[in-house]
Amino acid sequence: MEVTQLRALRELGERGSIAAVAAAMHVTPSSVSQQISALQRRSPVPLTFKDGRRTALTDAGRALAAAAVDVEVALQRAEQAVASFQDQPSGNVSVAAFHSAGLAVFGPLVAALAGPGDPDLRLSDFDVAQEAFAGLTSEHDLVLAHRLVGSPPWSRSVRVEPLVLEPLDVVVRRDHRLAAAASVEPADLHDEEWVAVHEGFPLNQALAVIAGVGGSEARVRHRINEFRVAASVVSASGCIALMPRFTTDLHDHPELVLRPLAGPGIGRYIDCLARPETLERATVQTVLAHVRGIVSGLAAPLSTR
Repeated sequence: MEVTQLRALRELGERGSIAAVAAAMHVTPSSVSQQISALQRRSPVPLTFKDGRRTALTDAGRALAAAAVDVEVALQRAEQAVASFQDQPSGNVSVAAFHSAGLAVFGPLVAALAGPGDPDLRLSDFDVAQEAFAGLTSEHDLVLAHRLVGSPPWSRSVRVEPLVLEPLDVVVRRDHRLAAAASVEPADLHDEEWVAVHEGFPLNQALAVIAGVGGSEARVRHRINEFRVAASVVSASGCIALMPRFTTDLHDHPELVLRPLAGPGIGRYIDCLARPETLERATVQTVLAHVRGIVSGLAAPLSTR
């Protein structure tokens, strides 16, 4: 068995189509089919089957794809050993993040890794639905992702490095009736108009939960994913919004305040996702350690900052 054949099988299991695998591996669909056919010739049992118009993995195919991960890890360890022996430069590390995490983490991360010999960062931001974060690990070494409490876990194809559980608060103007409250009950919100994120994104699900606990349906007036834009709309309109406590930046809006929810413990997990073999690289571990430190600082009580 060749590494490229195992890699093609693994990618097929994760991406679901020959065309998607070809795009990810930068080869033709025909080349992918040939790699999988060559692997099939060495197997006494079927590895794939036709599921409608797509090619899917059998149980044996999934088992072999899982074993391919161990092969990738072993190869990455071998490459890391050679790199350490030859004292090669630290190399590039790519980090992707959802917008509010990028805003909070990227600047401090660049500042912390600006010295000679530090990893060379490549940063990207993405505004994707929760289920799409795991797929970003195929193009980026580390992916900062968020997942609503109570939602399905991340795909087993990625390694999950937990960073923090971030509460979700209500943001209001200082002249709003709820601004003086120490905390906000869901029942206090049923007459309010909301600035919400688009459907399919975690915070929209959280808003539905809060509205359900309060016994009403949320009255959504605006749908805006970028929190800084949402803050400007809340400031101008008197609407309210749901925002994360640690990664929301209201410095440009001193007229706004965050108020905690007294209700169902709504929050989101901020996790770092990566492919298992990627975490074998010393440079990636260095960047991950700095990300952990930055996020821990964001979650520290205000009095200790």
